[in-house]
Amino acid sequence: MSTKEEILKYLQGHNDYVSGGELSEQLLVSRTAVWKHVNALRSAGYEIESVTNRGYRLVSSPDQITPESILSGLETKTLGKTVFSFDSIDSTNAQAKRQALSGAPNGSLFIAERQTGGKGRLGRVWESPSGTGLWFSVLLRPDSLPVQVTGITLLAGLAVCRAIRKRTDTPAMIKWPNDIVIGGKKVCGILTEMAAEIDRIEYVVVGIGINVNMENFPEELSGKATSLRRECGRPVARIGLLQEILKEFEEILCDDIDRPEAILAEYKTLCVSLNRTVGFTRNQESVTATAVDISPAGELIVRCGDGSLLSVNAGEVAVQGIYGQT
Repeated sequence: MSTKEEILKYLQGHNDYVSGGELSEQLLVSRTAVWKHVNALRSAGYEIESVTNRGYRLVSSPDQITPESILSGLETKTLGKTVFSFDSIDSTNAQAKRQALSGAPNGSLFIAERQTGGKGRLGRVWESPSGTGLWFSVLLRPDSLPVQVTGITLLAGLAVCRAIRKRTDTPAMIKWPNDIVIGGKKVCGILTEMAAEIDRIEYVVVGIGINVNMENFPEELSGKATSLRRECGRPVARIGLLQEILKEFEEILCDDIDRPEAILAEYKTLCVSLNRTVGFTRNQESVTATAVDISPAGELIVRCGDGSLLSVNAGEVAVQGIYGQT
């Protein structure tokens, strides 16, 4: 952690003024260095008051995506500890894959204010305008992957759902396998991509896109999409939500090793797809069935009209009463 990040963290931990002398003593830097770093934080959008004989006080933080804002207060051991931040990029998933080949470490976070080529499943375009959402990807190396790596999207969805519920008090639910919905409308999509050889996985990239503070949507999306701001009636701090997601994701990845049954059970309680009629494609034919369970590998188990059970792990799945398709 840089000195500037340490100063920010120290100010965030105190509601009252902190003297320059205290900061200098605690962080082992000169008072002149403290002053320079405080001014750098101000230039980055942090409102910091300074009063003679009292010191500095953090008044407000910007809702800007910067490495400093992400790292300050991040409660993880690995996820997000290395940050690649961009004002605009084609796709955070694409960048994560490029950097994975260049040796980016496990847990690296790739995040952008705007994506010009964001994609969802099956190559769909994902709208990701600047300054209103969270568009990011996490790079996972083999040491961090669950035993059932095919279920990584489900674990990410559970992390996002937990975080949204904690930060917004909205009844967010998971639509199998890769969407988060509120009131039947999509608020988040997850795209997982993997590079593997015959005998081992090289890396997995988990891309997450969340409509955070959008107030309006194109007409073609207005009946299918929503945002956290629209659902909870107030702006949502993007950095705080991001930090919560990374914390939850790391905890779930660890818990899935020790108690996978409990994690899967929690996922099922939050999965809006279960006990509903679903439609999907199998052998180029349209099939209608009832979703009844989810396997440890992340497959959707459905019961057909003749009572037989099928495992669905690919193709389109439309859930009756839920807008959009996965």
